[in-house]
Parts: sequence; C-alpha cells; structure tokens
Amino acid sequence: MTDEAPDVEQVEEVPVDDAGVAEEESPADAAATEAEEVDIAARVAEYDDELAAEVRDLQSRVTHLESELGDREERIEELEGKLKRKQADFQNYKKRSKKKQQQVKERATEDFVERVVSVRDNLVRALDQDDDADIRPGVKSTLDEFDRILDSENVEIIDPEPGTDVDPQRHEVMMRVDSDQPEGTVADVFQPGYEMADKVIRAAQITVSDGQ
Repeated sequence: MTDEAPDVEQVEEVPVDDAGVAEEESPADAAATEAEEVDIAARVAEYDDELAAEVRDLQSRVTHLESELGDREERIEELEGKLKRKQADFQNYKKRSKKKQQQVKERATEDFVERVVSVRDNLVRALDQDDDADIRPGVKSTLDEFDRILDSENVEIIDPEPGTDVDPQRHEVMMRVDSDQPEGTVADVFQPGYEMADKVIRAAQITVSDGQ
C-alpha cells in the first residue's frame, strides 16, 4: 500500500514592502480580485447552485460593508476637520475674551485715576497756601471728595466703634490694652480698613480691651 502525501492547502502570500508592512492593493489588483471572486461563484455554480447563491450573497455583503466602511472613513475625516476648526475657533475666542477683559480693566482703572487726581490737585493747592493759613477746611473738603469717590466705587470704610465685637474677618488685632470697654471688645481703632463688594481689601487694625 502506497502512502499518499497529504494535501497541503496553498496559502496566497500577501505582498509586503521592504519594511515588512503589507502593501495596499492597487486598483488593478482590486479589479483582479473581484473578477476572481465572480469566477469562484461561477465555478461553484457548476456543482451546487445553492452554495453558489450563498457565495454571491456573501460577496454582495462584503461589497456593501466595504462601501459603508469607506463612507464612514470619509465621515470621520469630515468630523475630525470640523473638530479642529472648532478648537481653533475656541482658542481665538479665549484670546479675544482675555483681551477684552484687559481693555475693560484698563478703562476702569483710567476712569478711577481721572477722578482721584482731582483729589491730589486739591491737596497740592492746600499745601501751597501761606504757612499761617488755616488749611483744615480745604483738607476736609478734599477728604469729603475722596470719600465720595470711594463710595461710588462701592468701597466701604471699616471703622468699628469702641465696645463692638471683634470680627476676625475684618479686624486685625494689634495688641490688648487696659480700657473701660468690655473685655474682648474693640478698645480703639489704630488704622481703619476698607472693603469692596463684601471683600476685605485691608482689615482694620484695632486694639482689644482687657477690661479694667
């Protein structure tokens, strides 16, 4: 009895380039593959019509899926392009917003400085008076003008009355002193503080009573 060599299925090798990467099919190769698939269906039909029909159905589904894949790849490229444009637009928007905020801040500062310089002018005029002149009325008028400017900017003076409770958020305790005020309350204000829009700009420096 002669031993027959087992049939070895021939596997078609995929062309690769010098780097070992599979090469893409050229249009001519794709056409040849399609023709080969049609030929396979025709050859199968010679032996089994039902199997040939299944082969044609599978070939049709593959063609349809390849078409869908191509459409989706185009859609992905389109969406990626839109995303990049949106990101670029957003970055430009952030730059414009930052620049606009800076301009608004600069204009607000300019407006405030324009009003404050008039206070300085009044102080200079008060100092230019004769040495024996009473400058208190002029200084008082200048202080009133300055307070009006601060009030228009929503700035409030923190100047607690003696005997009021200490507020750690608005008061900075400098020392404890003997006083006729109740123990633990404000004895005196060493330096007033300021707050703007409920935000403390500078805490008032106070002394606290130790009681008698």
